[in-house]
Amino acid sequence: MAKRDFYEILGVAKGASDDDIKKAYRKLAMKFHPDRNQGDKAKEAEEKFKEAKEAYEMLSDPKKRAAYDQYGHAGVDPNMGGGAGGGFGGGGAGFADAFGDIFGDIFGQGGGGRRGGGPQVYRGSDLSYAMEITLEEAAAGKDTQIRIPSWDECEVCHGSGAKPGTSAKTCPTCNGSGTVHMRQGFFSVQQSCPHCQGTGKIIPEPCTSCHGQGKVKKTKTLEVKIPAGINEGMRIRSAGNGEPGTNGGPAGDLYIEIRIKQHEIFERDGDDLHCNVPVPLTTAALGGSIEVPTLGGKAEIDIPEGTQHGKTFRLRGKGIKGIRSSYPGDLYCHIVVETPVKLTEHQRKLLKELDESFRKGGEKHSPTSKSWTDRVKNIFK
Repeated sequence: MAKRDFYEILGVAKGASDDDIKKAYRKLAMKFHPDRNQGDKAKEAEEKFKEAKEAYEMLSDPKKRAAYDQYGHAGVDPNMGGGAGGGFGGGGAGFADAFGDIFGDIFGQGGGGRRGGGPQVYRGSDLSYAMEITLEEAAAGKDTQIRIPSWDECEVCHGSGAKPGTSAKTCPTCNGSGTVHMRQGFFSVQQSCPHCQGTGKIIPEPCTSCHGQGKVKKTKTLEVKIPAGINEGMRIRSAGNGEPGTNGGPAGDLYIEIRIKQHEIFERDGDDLHCNVPVPLTTAALGGSIEVPTLGGKAEIDIPEGTQHGKTFRLRGKGIKGIRSSYPGDLYCHIVVETPVKLTEHQRKLLKELDESFRKGGEKHSPTSKSWTDRVKNIFK
């Protein structure tokens, strides 16, 4: 019977990441593990467990996966001339590798450490960088540069960490494995060697330039592209620009966290913008046309006669087009009716005459005031 596609077995796409493949295998391994399936379904579960295990062993190894993607089963089956190794007894990743980080955390073995013989390999720590930009830059996007720490190979010891003319020696405590076993009750716990910190080597005479680290901390300039529509709190990932790994482990990542400066006029709410627009008392009463600002320039809105304080006008498409949006948001203009100040005697006289005419006209000039007065009367009845 022809073998099933490895990606189909694990239920992942061909372009799935290593993490997705590992998660899919864990799920299947837990479901079909022989210890969890007894009785009539035991044989079927065992076959599916072996099938999932083989698929994971092939797809978790970059070389085997590349060969499989190019040649199919022929690229990884030694009986078909592929020569990529594998099989259940091969050196590929298996159950312990996929579940090792869980058990490693329980028994004191840090995440990212390589299990088995040889020095422990650890991924470098991630770094965080807070970048402050303007609202206009967030809307339009920008290319910028930042200065970040970098770790270069020490020019004195050429990365060995040892003083020139000397060399590192095998750790006598762990015999170069980088790990030691300690018995605690019924358990034998494997942990990093306390003498060499998991490197498997000790440096009797450290380099005076890098103090035995083999690397020197410097700074470098990094080009950063900020996408248009980015919002407060979003992060941009720069792979491999974090701290260096230990014992040849991969470097961590740099995360650039966006902070947007407070704008003098606009407030952002998702893809929408809000602003307060001051309007003279006369314009609110008589109506007219006023200019309002937008991120792309100016726009005009018509103020109808009798516009009240707090009235909101909506300008469609004048907001921000978010990263995941197919069209821009809207701009909401909130009317703020301005009360005149520092009046002249002539202006006071005119306003008093206007007030008297309003009073004579009754509620038709102030409908809101009339309804409010009625509600107050009802309270004190």
